[in-house]
Amino acid sequence: MASLNFKHLRYFWMVAKSGSIARASKQLHLTPQSISGQLSEFETALGVDVFRRVGRGLELTETGQRILSYAEQIFSLGNELLEAIRDDVPAQSITFRVGIADSVPKMVAYRLVEPSLSFEEPVKLVCREGRLTTLLADLAVHRLDMVIADRPMPDNLNVRGYDHFLGESGVSVFGAKSLNKKCGMRFPQLLDGAPFLLPGVEVALHARLLRWFESERIRPRIVGEFDDSALMKAFGQAGAGYFVAPTAIESYVVRQNEVQAVGRIETVREQIYAITNERKLNNPIISAVCRFAQHDMFGGASAPRRKK
Repeated sequence: MASLNFKHLRYFWMVAKSGSIARASKQLHLTPQSISGQLSEFETALGVDVFRRVGRGLELTETGQRILSYAEQIFSLGNELLEAIRDDVPAQSITFRVGIADSVPKMVAYRLVEPSLSFEEPVKLVCREGRLTTLLADLAVHRLDMVIADRPMPDNLNVRGYDHFLGESGVSVFGAKSLNKKCGMRFPQLLDGAPFLLPGVEVALHARLLRWFESERIRPRIVGEFDDSALMKAFGQAGAGYFVAPTAIESYVVRQNEVQAVGRIETVREQIYAITNERKLNNPIISAVCRFAQHDMFGGASAPRRKK
């Protein structure tokens, strides 16, 4: 059985790509006689002709065309291998895996995680979104380095972890311009009987808003409940109802969703926690994220951490 000589294969590939032995010899810095001899050895080893003479030029045989297609794949993969090695060697990045509970507003999550992208060493950020219980299960088996949530770890979970309070913000109420034109009352009375988009029952704000409505004797018309804050904002932008978001990102919500802020509720607080496997934050990226949240984003002090 003939064995494949990759030096012969490369010479064949260069001749086929350049169209002549003369041009291939210049690219390979070899004499035409040397390349011609190598091609002859290649054909002898395979037992087939790969080129045929056409006038003064060369033309691939049918078998030669098939061999060329394989050669293209072989050398393309070889180039990819070299590029991958070159990319890995100079700057090996640190993988930072973050779970984001679907109840956390997307803009809040982005601003919290953003400092990891400007870390002193290259960081590859991996974000996973889902239900808090699922993310905590991944944290327990070290598939995640940190989970961002709107509440501490649930008491009924038999999972070891530590809560790190990042900060809190009051909430603002937003509405589409078309919706606001229909109401001439002042806040918060304008919400009474008005369509309202409520965060889902799994979101910590759900119960807090309902208690606030009751204390203010306001009965909005709940037209939808949303676990995903981005989807809720999309419906709000379309004028389906009023909705809330943290006051800390009020200007962004107004600009991004083309809505108006109609009022603020300081007694209803959006809380944000980082949940990790370690009591003391030894991971420098997690430390940077927590420090930014506590001192720059929310400007509050860290609450006591709880062990599970």
